[in-house]
Amino acid sequence: MRILVVGGGGREHALCWAIAASPLCEKLYCAPGNPGIAQLGECVPIGAGDIGALTDFARTNEIDFVVVGPEQPLVDGLVDRLAEHGIKAFGPTASAARLEGSKGFMKDLCTEYNIPTAAYHRFDDATAAKDWAATQNVPLVVKADGLAAGKGVTIAQSHADAVAAIGEAMSERAFGDAGGELVIEEFLTGQEMSFFALVDGETALPFGAAHDYKPVGDGHTGPNTGGMGAYTPSPRLTDELQHEVMTAIIEPTLRGMQARGAPFRGVLYAGLMLTADGPKLLEYNVRFGDPECQVLVMRMKSDLLPALIAAHDGVLKNFAVRWYDEAVLTVVMATEGYPGSYDKGSEIRGLDQLGSSNDIFVFHAGTKADGDRILANGGRVLNVTALGASLDDARRRAYDTVAQIDWPEGFCRSDIGS
Repeated sequence: MRILVVGGGGREHALCWAIAASPLCEKLYCAPGNPGIAQLGECVPIGAGDIGALTDFARTNEIDFVVVGPEQPLVDGLVDRLAEHGIKAFGPTASAARLEGSKGFMKDLCTEYNIPTAAYHRFDDATAAKDWAATQNVPLVVKADGLAAGKGVTIAQSHADAVAAIGEAMSERAFGDAGGELVIEEFLTGQEMSFFALVDGETALPFGAAHDYKPVGDGHTGPNTGGMGAYTPSPRLTDELQHEVMTAIIEPTLRGMQARGAPFRGVLYAGLMLTADGPKLLEYNVRFGDPECQVLVMRMKSDLLPALIAAHDGVLKNFAVRWYDEAVLTVVMATEGYPGSYDKGSEIRGLDQLGSSNDIFVFHAGTKADGDRILANGGRVLNVTALGASLDDARRRAYDTVAQIDWPEGFCRSDIGS
């Protein structure tokens, strides 16, 4: 099969790494890709948001299957456009991608189908939002309704913080059109978990759980990021908890989307809070997490590509996924200054001395090639990922690899998995 992966970050490098190993993959393309992905397949200079050019490329190059990594092209209808031309793709249609594209849409679905989630209100007027927030207990969670590139969520510790967050989103338009409407919800306490399920429109197949680390600093300090590390499996995911998540959250979501004429196909990434009252849904993402994807694909014993195809084809009912017993952990190396302002262009040395294997791998997230040199080209730059006999073993192996990378301008958290 001729496969096209859309995207150019660490998640897409992990997807390409797994897909390239499949005997079904005859030729692998990635748009736009990155220097790490270029070692696995052919990178093509088309942005992940250029739906017309991506569709034209898929048609011209007789692509058999497209795997869409980022959320924006899903919300913008890339899968719909490809389907119009008879090209199969992994990922939801635009109408189904509203589960991530509109937090209000997701919360309303939860209300209708009794899916446990935080109590909330929706607003399209800043004054009304501020007046309501002033009557509520704090902390409050203020969320921009639309996609905000991993931003747009504020935990307001005081009423003044809530008013400021509402103004920033709705009046100052800090998140563009994404903040034109808001969801304001109660603050939940408990343990967070990332839970994944492959979905074919009717059937959902559990696809593991992971824990990621959002704050930039050790001890969960500092501002939130897109993720500074992750590990899997989750020691909290018992058979009983998985059953509860599937029956109370995932399966009602499938029924709700079918009832709306927008059956969901792809991967559902449920951000959960494990509260004293049971698991509650914080949010849905309609694509693999980043960096959760990196640890999931390395731990997967089965061939990933047939699983993705089965989700598209509607044949997950009798499908099974096998996992290694070992743990996998990834450490994100980022450019100094991230998630604030940072400089690009610093050289990363030592990567060519690491080699590669199926149990230790460095996924590129924000790099570019300059001749034989690899330069940092983003905030989150590398995902140093290792499989180990235990979580402690995976952690040791990942940090041992980090220590071999010569990049003075980079940093990482030192407590992933500890």
